[in-house]
Order: sequence, then structure tokens, then C-alpha cells
Amino acid sequence: MALDFIEIFKVIFLGIVEGITEWLPISSTGHMLLVDEFITLNMSDAFKEMFFVVIQLGAILAVVVMFWKKMFPFQFRDKTQPIIKKDTFSLWFKVVFACIPGAVITILFDDYIEAHLHTPIAIAAALIFYGIAFIVIEIWNKKRLPTTSKLEDITYQTAFLIGLFQVLSIIPGTSRSGATIIGALLIGVSRVAAAEFTFFLAVPVMFGLSAIKILKFGISFTSAELLILVIGMVVAFAVSVFVIKFLMGYIKKHDFKAFGWYRIVLGIAMLLVFAFR
Repeated sequence: MALDFIEIFKVIFLGIVEGITEWLPISSTGHMLLVDEFITLNMSDAFKEMFFVVIQLGAILAVVVMFWKKMFPFQFRDKTQPIIKKDTFSLWFKVVFACIPGAVITILFDDYIEAHLHTPIAIAAALIFYGIAFIVIEIWNKKRLPTTSKLEDITYQTAFLIGLFQVLSIIPGTSRSGATIIGALLIGVSRVAAAEFTFFLAVPVMFGLSAIKILKFGISFTSAELLILVIGMVVAFAVSVFVIKFLMGYIKKHDFKAFGWYRIVLGIAMLLVFAFR
């Protein structure tokens, strides 16, 4: 695999796209695949398929670093006496419970989805459909009060229902965060709690998917392939830190309709571009 300045620039650009789109409900995988239609990386299809998933680890690590105190289930008063944070352990059990539907569907249908739905038209259609869904749900939600306002108040039943909605994200263009947030809003979870639960849910999901992709590709990388993975993840990590801070501040004062309109405009633009290619 040739690795020159142009290829490195492409990887940096994809890392920026990943860092921005992983946490905003606009589909990171969809954006990565669409960008690849115009900025094609000089790598094998097998490596590219793995790269588009593993690069997301950089974004996930940003969440782990920023939410470490909330995510780590132990607290140390001194070096010898760790304190178990029962609420945090309980939350992680709920996260694992929410992961079950997505894990089953991914194992059963991942290859089929990649073979038939990783296309610009399918991505554009998903962008538009869920963009409309965001707008409709936010209008419907306008006069409703959330029944679950805090992350700690999410029950096992609520977590599992959110996990069912996450299954939708196996279709590129849907957005993992978008699917979980839409589901959470529908069942009465506040925007802030929905976003925070999405952050927790992303950790095991993306580590699991990355492990599957790496094992499927093989753990033997060339120096150029390893450098590409590292650069992509580092850039995605750095950009994600800023995007997560922006998102958490934004949703405290605004709803998600703007992201819905963005998805619709992007989806229509993509349909027009590919119609006249």
C-alpha cells in the first residue's frame, strides 16, 4: 500500500469527519462511505472496511477520557481502599443489557448489510428518512415532559428498548447515536440523559465491532496500514473532544431538529449528485 502525503491527508480528513459525525446524530459510517466515493483511499477493500470501523475507537476513547469519573465504577480514597460505585456498576449492567439486540442482529446480518446496503443511494435514503423522523419527533415532543430526566433513572426496560432502536443503526446512514437518541426521546428520556446513555452504549459496541473487524481482517498489518490506523484514531480522538463538549452544551438549549434538516439536505444532495454522475 502506497503511503504518501496525499494519502496521509485523506486519512486526516477522514479522521476529522469521523470525529465530527460519530457523536452528532448524522451518521458517521454514512459520511465516511460517502466521502470515500469522492476521496478514495489507496487501500484494499478488506482493509478499508476494517478501517472505517476501527477509526471510531479514537472517538470512543475521547468519551472514555471525558466521562471517566462517571464511567469508572471504582473510587479511590487512598491506594489501598477502593470504593465500589454501585450506581455505576448498575448502569453498566443496563448498557450490556441494551447491547444484546444489536449484537444478535450484527452477528446474523452484518455481512448481508455490507454487501447490499453500503451504497450511496441507501445511505442517502436513510439520511432523509431519519432526518424527517427527528423533526417529527421533536415537534411531537415539544409539549411532553420527559419521564426519565437523569442518566441514573434509566431502568433495565428502558435500556433494552433503547437497545432495540440501536439495531436500526446497522443500516449505514442511520447513525448509531441518532437511532438511540430517537428511541430514547420516543419513550420519554430527556435529551441530556439520552445523549449520555448513547456515550456509555458506544463503548462496548464499538470495541466489540472493532474486535470483530480486526479478527476478520487479520491482526497482521504492514507498517503503512498501522500508521494509517493510528493517524485516523488520533485525529478522531482530538476532534471528538471538541464535538462532545459542543453537543452537551447545545442540547441543553436546543432540540435536534437542526440535525434533522441537515440530514435531509445532505441526503437530497447525494441523490442529485449520483443521479447525474
